[in-house]
Amino acid sequence: MHVNQHIISTERYARCIEISRRVRWDIDRDVIRGREFDFSRKFLPDGISRLDALDFLDADDKRLISQIQGRTYANMFGLVERFINAKVLEVSRDHWLGDQTALQALVRFSDEELKHQELFRGIEKMIGDHMPAGYTFLPGPDAVAAAVLGKSTWAVLGLTLNIELFTQAHYKESIEPDENLSALFKDVFLYHWKEESQHAIMDEMEWLRENRKLDAAARDRAVDELIELVGAVDGLLQQQAVADVNYFLSIHGGRFDERQVERIRMGVLAAYRWQYIVSGVQLPRFQEILGSMITPAQASRIETALAPILN
Repeated sequence: MHVNQHIISTERYARCIEISRRVRWDIDRDVIRGREFDFSRKFLPDGISRLDALDFLDADDKRLISQIQGRTYANMFGLVERFINAKVLEVSRDHWLGDQTALQALVRFSDEELKHQELFRGIEKMIGDHMPAGYTFLPGPDAVAAAVLGKSTWAVLGLTLNIELFTQAHYKESIEPDENLSALFKDVFLYHWKEESQHAIMDEMEWLRENRKLDAAARDRAVDELIELVGAVDGLLQQQAVADVNYFLSIHGGRFDERQVERIRMGVLAAYRWQYIVSGVQLPRFQEILGSMITPAQASRIETALAPILN
């Protein structure tokens, strides 16, 4: 069984390499192509920005909030890819003197994540050049990555798989079908999606491989650390939601009463919680993999921790 599992795993890594070579893209040649973002259009679709609930906003308000959320969305991916890349390089060590196909696949994964970080840094500058001054992205990528990497590999790989899966779901379900978005913004996430699809497969394999190393006590601690990581992400989202709403209000804020301002604040926070936590946690694939590794008592702890975020 161990030999068969090894063969299956090597074949899956080889398939990831094959697809990675086929979809490989260049930032300037394939994605940007000399274009700018179209600020007459939204960046994120309503299915992700969750603006439908804010029925008192006019079209200009909704477009601006979608652009602010889109800017944060790109920055957030640049942030998480900092710790994802570090963890991928770390787990690749287990394959240095073993499965060279797995090692090659993970090195390609790392190279692609570095390219994605470069892409998102460039996007922040391109968007910043055309939006009013005053936007701030609060989380520091290195500080956040250091805090995340202080947790167990099992917990970090769980958070990583959640992120890689929701990336795909957001693109396929919401971004791709929406004809009213900035064409360049859509293309950024088309090309991002093309490479993230392989990353999710490798995350899953590495998470399951890490899980096989743990005894029951270590896994129980790792579940608590995954809960702590989700709580830390939620803390970042609460801070960034405040910053983004304050930025919006500094541009469009004069018309809203206190109750409307509060609804905008709650709406943006709910959108961010859905984007970065809930939409991934609720995916059947994530639930299936996590559920295969944990006990009912551990699942209950996770559900209890998620309840305030889900609500």
